[in-house]
Amino acid sequence: MTERISLMGCQVDNLTMEETLQKVEEFIIDGTPHQHVVVNVDKLVKASRDSQLRKIINDCALVNVDGMPVVWASRLLGKPLKERVAGVDLFEALMRRAGEKGWRVFLLGAREEVVSAVATTYQRKYPRLELAGYRNGYWKGEEEERQVVEQIRDSRADLLFVAISSPKKEQFLGRYQAEMKIPFAMGVGGTFDVSIGRVKRAPVWMQRNGLEWFYRFLQEPRRMFRRYFIDDMAFFWLFIKEMTAKR
Repeated sequence: MTERISLMGCQVDNLTMEETLQKVEEFIIDGTPHQHVVVNVDKLVKASRDSQLRKIINDCALVNVDGMPVVWASRLLGKPLKERVAGVDLFEALMRRAGEKGWRVFLLGAREEVVSAVATTYQRKYPRLELAGYRNGYWKGEEEERQVVEQIRDSRADLLFVAISSPKKEQFLGRYQAEMKIPFAMGVGGTFDVSIGRVKRAPVWMQRNGLEWFYRFLQEPRRMFRRYFIDDMAFFWLFIKEMTAKR
């Protein structure tokens, strides 16, 4: 039985990477739709302000924590998480396992040249990988969105990776995952760009010390300044509130 704990209004599963992979395999064997989400500082802040997003997160079959600050906060709150399960690392591990086990993969999101490059890269990397399909993350209106949903449903994929920004990817999966009937669907944000080397990932020492966000900021300071230095500062207030309530 998976231990699920409450952190700042969101339910998260206390799992290691290997335990997470085992859980995903159970979902695929089961065959019914399951939605996955990772939460980090930014998503906890967004969820505290958006009740719909918070409900989507808490209704997910699997919730991992991606972000050392959240892992550290869990320990200070007396609810220690076993480890950080980074979305980028989970995506890589699942693509490798899909190649080993014959799971069908659908890639959705990013620009056409990016998602196409991801498909090519991983088919070359894992020759036995079965690609159910891929599509860029740009469409207009409800009619075109319905076409996207039908394309994914008809692909009979086992795994769906959605590289769209938050909270759009969570909302998309919350609306359509049951209809698309994908055993495991995961939002991966900017992972596609990282996986093909368009965006460089922080050195391991920065990842381990909770500085991956700062490395990301250094790459795109104008774009990321508001997120990291204004919006996400509310995380400290959420932590203090929960710590005070605990005492």
